[in-house]
Amino acid sequence: MSAIDRIASLSPKRALRRADDLAGAGEWARAARLYVVAADAGLVEAQHALGAAYMPGGGLTPNPREAARWFLRAAEAGHVESQCRLAGLFIHGLQNRRFDANSALFGDGGTTAETEADYPSALIWARRAAEAGSADGQALLAYVLTHGPEGIRDPDAAELWYRKSAAQKWPQGHLGLGMILMRGADTAEKTVAARHEFEEAAKADLPTAHYLLGVIHEQAVGVLPDPAKALTHYRNAAIHGIRNAQAKLGAMLLAGHGCAPDPVEGESWLRRAAIAGDPEAAALVADVYARGGHLPPNYAEAAIWFRVAAEAGHRVAARALGMLYLTGAGVARDSEEAAKWLARAAEQGDTAAGADLGNLILKGEVRQSSVDGLPIHEWFERAAESGDLIGAFNFGVCLAEGIGVKRDEARAAIWLRRAAEGIVNAQFWYGRLLREGRGVPVDFVEAYRWVSTAAATGMVEALALQAEMKLHGQGCPRDHAGARDIFLQIAQAGHVGAIFALGALHGGGHDIPTDRVAAQEWFAKAAALNHPVAQLMLGRYLRKGLAGPADVVAAKQWLNRALAQGVDEARVDLAEIAQQHDPQPRQAAGD
Repeated sequence: MSAIDRIASLSPKRALRRADDLAGAGEWARAARLYVVAADAGLVEAQHALGAAYMPGGGLTPNPREAARWFLRAAEAGHVESQCRLAGLFIHGLQNRRFDANSALFGDGGTTAETEADYPSALIWARRAAEAGSADGQALLAYVLTHGPEGIRDPDAAELWYRKSAAQKWPQGHLGLGMILMRGADTAEKTVAARHEFEEAAKADLPTAHYLLGVIHEQAVGVLPDPAKALTHYRNAAIHGIRNAQAKLGAMLLAGHGCAPDPVEGESWLRRAAIAGDPEAAALVADVYARGGHLPPNYAEAAIWFRVAAEAGHRVAARALGMLYLTGAGVARDSEEAAKWLARAAEQGDTAAGADLGNLILKGEVRQSSVDGLPIHEWFERAAESGDLIGAFNFGVCLAEGIGVKRDEARAAIWLRRAAEGIVNAQFWYGRLLREGRGVPVDFVEAYRWVSTAAATGMVEALALQAEMKLHGQGCPRDHAGARDIFLQIAQAGHVGAIFALGALHGGGHDIPTDRVAAQEWFAKAAALNHPVAQLMLGRYLRKGLAGPADVVAAKQWLNRALAQGVDEARVDLAEIAQQHDPQPRQAAGD
């Protein structure tokens, strides 16, 4: 301690004055020693100053418990501002374990505050300050009476104390009174009165007041809509760190609501809100990068933010993330990961996600074990019963295939028939059930009608079945030329079954001219696409030279490929080739 400090420490009042000078110069370590001298001598100004110094931004290393210890000493001596500060600390989570101003009041003297408010202790000190006429204390007391536990809560008294605080022009009094009035605003007059209180609080630049005024002007609560005013208030609140205001500001800037569109600044504010934990903002940031436009699309960035939002419970983001994994946009394509996120969205009530997940399962792109235990059929059933046609289709498929529920083709037919009124896939499925007699009597005419309805939309599988029914005259006149034309149409789109069918049609025995050269060409195309029966037929054509010179070597290759895929007929052809080209049985060694 310097000589001047030692001299000052001989008198509590001098110590206080010297400490104030040192604190003003930023010499907090020296100031604290002198404040302690004055505080221990009972000077409440020094006790309060020490408490304030231990608060964040107060000059010393923040220590809320040490701050509370000094505030308590001043508060017990009647220092109203210290009573307010102490009440605030209790509201923000410090626990009153030992009510002794001369001890480590809040436990072991650590620097971390509790997380749960101590409303009973806050009530004591806020009431003392309020009854002493402190506008701050009155607002704090009203807050405790509004937000405290059931035994403490008293809305009528809270409104009274907020009014007293507001009458002294205290910003928090205006804010609290405005919130009470707005909650009970069942008339235009009450709405206007609440807005007036928010405007008074906003004059002191209270961020929450700016946010609420932003909502009022954006949503036209008792006023005409004014996006420009809303934007101004949201910006004031956002600058002070109000997360919801940052999200609102970002969304308005992005859409050009109340201003010219500014996607760059809009994305910046949305990102701040997202980092602060706002799932809707994270989803909007992701959407910005997924859609592109003013900013270039960046699916990798979109996936990051969709994941942030999805993990916070945002169901639309969960579905979007699932679709990114399904398509491989911005992430490695992974059907299992897609199923995980689609399931999470579906569990939260997203019927579209449930439908997408159901389609993945039906296509066999997801291992059943990865969705075991998920009530997939229940999601679909609820959606179906609510009148959702996609839900009806998916539930019908679950019943038809026994996915998550006992197979019941009769019930499946009922739901698929209902869905067929508006869902193309359901028209195709219901047509199949009628054709095969699954759950309903066989009815080729109705089957052909429903399959043709689906085919008219360009659905490839429906076109293939329509052509097959024309080929066999099921529900319609037999029409091989018409079937050929449909098969040709979808063969050009890469449908391997249609490519094989064209080979069979041109091979003879049908109501179109036989053309074995064309037949072999179609069989070759289908065989190259790994169609097992096409490989058998191509092997036979090449073996027998039905469309040109025989080629036994190539024939054996195709026949062996067909056999490897389970076409047992190829075994006979291979045996005949072996017999023709190696007719003498080989003798065993030693004969």
